Amino acid sequence: MPLALFALTVAAYAIGTTEFVIVGLLPTVASDLHITLPLAGLIVSVYALGVTFGAPVLTALTGRLGRKPLLVGLMALFIAGNMLAALAPSYGMLLAGRVLSAFAHGVFFSVGATIAADLVTPDRRASAIAMMFMGLTVAIVTGVPLGTVIGQTFGWRATFFAVAGLGLVALAAIALLLPANLRREEPAGLMEQVRVLGSGRLLIVFAMTALGYGGTFVTFTFLSPLLQEITGFAESTVSLVLVLYGAAIALGNVVGGKAANRDPVKALVVLFALQALVLVLFTFTAPSPVLALVTLAALGFLSFANVPGLQLYVVDMAKRHRPAGVDVASALNIAAFNLGIAAGAWIGGLTVASPLGLGATPFVGAILVAGALGLTLLSGALDRRERGQPDAACQPA
Repeated sequence: MPLALFALTVAAYAIGTTEFVIVGLLPTVASDLHITLPLAGLIVSVYALGVTFGAPVLTALTGRLGRKPLLVGLMALFIAGNMLAALAPSYGMLLAGRVLSAFAHGVFFSVGATIAADLVTPDRRASAIAMMFMGLTVAIVTGVPLGTVIGQTFGWRATFFAVAGLGLVALAAIALLLPANLRREEPAGLMEQVRVLGSGRLLIVFAMTALGYGGTFVTFTFLSPLLQEITGFAESTVSLVLVLYGAAIALGNVVGGKAANRDPVKALVVLFALQALVLVLFTFTAPSPVLALVTLAALGFLSFANVPGLQLYVVDMAKRHRPAGVDVASALNIAAFNLGIAAGAWIGGLTVASPLGLGATPFVGAILVAGALGLTLLSGALDRRERGQPDAACQPA
């Protein structure tokens, strides 16, 4: 892999840490700001919605800028957002800082995914995208547990100061390692963006992304209180469990990227089916510490394994159906990832506040992932109809 790809990975690490570290800090933030747990869960949803709406709009507005200056500017915006969150005197100001960081997040991943794919040969595109997204998974392995420990020890504000420092490192990596002559697609006009949204085939893939990726967040958003209240782990143990979960995610991301290189649809069918099954199992294994850890490791492996395949599939689909709007389609898929997170966190909050309670979040998440599986089978069937190939959707990946 080219050295420039590591600059994208470092930036993804910083962004991934700020996005997911809040999961380990929800009880601490709720206590400090005197808000309920479901209301604290909206911190996750608001960030994700900032990415959802910021990614396509800001990607279009910045389409004529050079890729390297754009990424440097995005990391500066990311640093400013985290500093605002760290200094926020109220819940509302914390949300404002999160939204600011989210705007940088959305454009970075929509542009970064296409840059990563262009840095390598065609047969390694999914692996290159997986390499960039590896920054997210490594952030969950190390950044989230460490950020949780920092927040529990020195207060949650210290965590956001630390994340702003990571942003500085990422900005330096991009400035030093990324080439200045990166290829820039001609920015799509407003009508082309509308055409991308008007493509039924692309809308199916966006829905696959939102349901398949977001389903896990019904549980993941409230994983810290679930592990404490239902599994019975101490607060100090949760950060160690997050290390296990993150390590499984990192492995799944690599395996998922390699599987998607061959056939993204077949890989996604298998991954979504297994993900839904494991979420259902977690509903019943959560009260047992040993069984919960085993199930969480499996869930972690599957949670991000679908990311490279989904991103590669939407880029390939855009090249076939909306070739002038590939960057816009990539941005909209990043938006779909985060719409799924927002919806998952919101649905998780509703579940926690309902008579079903905290323990039902895995089962509810499984229902969303099952929806993604159905859409993947449908999209695969439509692909075969276009290509005149026989039915093969359910063959092993």
